[in-house]
Order: sequence, then C-alpha cells, then structure tokens
Amino acid sequence: MKDVTALGELLIDFTPSGRGEQDNPMFEANPGGAPSNVLVALAWLGLETAFIGCVGKDNFGQLLVDALRSKGVDTSGIVYSDVKTTIAFVHIDEHGERSFDFYRQPGADMMLAKEDIDLKLISQSRIFHVGSISMTDEPVREATLMTLKHAKEKGKVISFDPNLRPLLWDNLDHAKRQIETVMQYADIVKVSEEELAFLTGEEDISRGAGQLFEKNSLSLLFVTVGDKGSYAYNANGFVFVPGIAVKAVDTTGCGDAFFAGVLYQLLKSDRLSESLAKDELEFILQFGNAMGAFVAKHKGGIPAMPTLLQIEEFIAEVYSTG
Repeated sequence: MKDVTALGELLIDFTPSGRGEQDNPMFEANPGGAPSNVLVALAWLGLETAFIGCVGKDNFGQLLVDALRSKGVDTSGIVYSDVKTTIAFVHIDEHGERSFDFYRQPGADMMLAKEDIDLKLISQSRIFHVGSISMTDEPVREATLMTLKHAKEKGKVISFDPNLRPLLWDNLDHAKRQIETVMQYADIVKVSEEELAFLTGEEDISRGAGQLFEKNSLSLLFVTVGDKGSYAYNANGFVFVPGIAVKAVDTTGCGDAFFAGVLYQLLKSDRLSESLAKDELEFILQFGNAMGAFVAKHKGGIPAMPTLLQIEEFIAEVYSTG
C-alpha cells in the first residue's frame, strides 16, 4: 500500500547558477514539477509514494526518472513519449521569488493518455494527489479526469494543489473552469493567497476560504501567504500560524514542501477523514511552514527537499529561542 500516488507534470527546471566568463547567465538542470516535488518530499520524510506521468525519450526524461528513483519514489507509472521532455526556465529576483518561462508546445507531460495508466497504483494508495497543469491540454486532461473518478469510486482521499501557471493556459477563464472541475473531486486543497482571490473574487482570506470550502464540500482547506505564514480551514473554523523568517535563496518548491508537510502529518496521525481541532491544525501548519522555510533556504525544488531528520533539526533550531 502506497501512502500517496500523484499524477501530473515531471519536468526540468533550469535554475540560475551564476554567470559565465562572458557575464552571460548560467542555468543548472534540476528535476521539478509540483506533484513530483510533493512526492519526493514525502518520500524523504519516510512515506511510500508513486508517480504517474509522461516524460520524453531523451536525456532529460531519463534524468527525471533517475532522480525520482534515487529519492525513493516508485516510477512504475511513468511512460515515455516521442515528444520532448517539458522544460521550464526559472528566474529568481533579489528576494528569492521566482517566475517561469515554459517550453511546452507541446511537452511530454501533456502526452499522458488514459490507456497509459495502471489504476492499481491509485487503488493501492491512501491519498491520490493532483495539480491543475495536467488539465491544460488533451490527452492528459482526459487521463486526469478518469483517475479522479476512479479514486472517488474507490473511496480514496483526493488532495489538490491548483498551482496556477497562467502562461500554460490559453486563457484564465478556461483555467478557472478546469480548476473548479478538479475541485469538485477534492477533499484536501492547498491554494496560495493569489489563487484564492482568483477562484473566489475575494481579497479577504477568511471570506474567500469559507466560500471555497463550502462550495466544494471540502474536508480541509489550506491557504499559504508566502513567508507570512499559512491558514487552515475546516468544519471547526479558521486557524492562522505565522511563517518562519529565513533568508530566501530560491522559493521554487516551497508550496509543494508545505503541502507535503501537511499531508505527512495527516497520514502520520491517520486523521485524513476526521475534523481536526484548532490546536491540531496549528501543529500541522507549523510543520508545513517549517518545510516551506527549509526549502526556501536551498536551490531547486526536488534537490531542496529535507529528510525527516533535517526538518526535525531545523524545527528544533527555529523554536529553541522561542
């Protein structure tokens, strides 16, 4: 039995790596993709994970598969396409905040078809995790919807991070419709402050969270607000925990690390379907915030994910003076 199986994009993040002799920017090829970031983080925390997706029959595709395997993720659900592996160039500002340029017209992650998927990977998992990038194009959109329906029929807990990337959508109305489609299947959702406003039209986080929670009959909703912290919303109400101040090097993967931390604590306590008390939610948010802060201090998405020992030592250090 796997703890978490995820479906979605696995791609190369070219992240800044200094400047060359002619003062031209240099980039380092790092494995990335939000669902795969979450799985690696969970695997390094000691859980059993599996990935479903598509990469190209090229050197980058093999690099990605090898990277997941080396981190302990089951890659039996990965298929190969003649289409080239998807690439993103990450640009980082002086505050560690990033923006993206995608090379995906098309990219291999879009080529996953429903016939490629072994549904047993989902049937034999406690949580099925998805994002919205697999909803941008066919055939991967059809494959995503098929797996969501299967997971729901099998009574699996479904977690969802929209991870909105406007550049990957033909228009934002289409993006909103597809995100709302997935949201109807979801039990546990993580959104950023900006994504919450995009989906609800509400700038007030408590009102927006309440609206999203009720409309989609969610079990748990998490809202991240960058280094300021995070919120949790469930049937017992609304909780906020401040973030951990660190000098950010690269914020790539911070939201994924946060969500992995949340799912880890939910799985560890076996409280996936129960309505947690506010103090329990606060503890979960503290751990998620610590995961995000740790990753912000390191370069890359997948390479920055901590082991359980590393995050425990980081938390002990952070709160030893508190």
